[in-house]
Amino acid sequence: MSGNAFWQQHGVTWAQRSEHGLPNAAYDRPAILRLAGDVTGRRVLELGCAAGVLTRQLADRGASVLALDREPQMAALARQRLEARARVEVADLEQPLDMVPDACIDLVVASLVLHYIEDWRPLLGELHRCLVPGGALVFSIHHPITGWQLSGKADYHRTELVSEQYDYDGQPVTLQMYRRPVSAIFRQLRGAGFAVDVVDEPLPETAREPSDPELMHILRTQPVFCSSERYARNSNRRIRTFRLWHPLRPTVTGALQPPLTLAKGTLTAR
Repeated sequence: MSGNAFWQQHGVTWAQRSEHGLPNAAYDRPAILRLAGDVTGRRVLELGCAAGVLTRQLADRGASVLALDREPQMAALARQRLEARARVEVADLEQPLDMVPDACIDLVVASLVLHYIEDWRPLLGELHRCLVPGGALVFSIHHPITGWQLSGKADYHRTELVSEQYDYDGQPVTLQMYRRPVSAIFRQLRGAGFAVDVVDEPLPETAREPSDPELMHILRTQPVFCSSERYARNSNRRIRTFRLWHPLRPTVTGALQPPLTLAKGTLTAR
């Protein structure tokens, strides 16, 4: 099942569970928001907004958000949640983002969506067009090592479509996504005018007792795959953070939560 088919068939159920599930609510979204920083008054483009939970959090923090999702059903859920507090549009990220003018975006956020796209170059080129000088890109993806394991550990250095099995409400579901080596991630970012400053390691954030202590322990203790620090030269646009982490465990709802990669970046001047 492709990523698109998964959202079409299971989007509503996923939206309900991901709002409060540990991997999303205590892990991915807090890290994305932390990297985004102060968004008060900033123009934010969100890619793959799904049901709009992160969109609402960005709007609550004072951002002016344009949120995009390929699935009309997910866009409808996001509009219902946001009640006109953000603009939500249906858009295919593998096509030109004609609804976004040049140099009008301060921050692009892409939470767990880029791994559904085989070739990032056209989209990164569009983001380069949309972002203002000094604009930033913050994104999270599934970890490259997990994809390599799913591919049978054949050739780590290639980009390829891999499949993962989920137990979703007792129903077996196969979800497909693209995996790529870490070097390809950096190469495509650099090729689009991004430069990496800092590599960091996230930890889950929650003020309440976790509903699944075993999962929380894994989120807090899994080993880091890669760590580095890089600086852009003669640049007024920079990537600031690249994070990699490894939790691999069925969630409390039974869906397999793969390792994630999180990155923040800004554009270099060209």
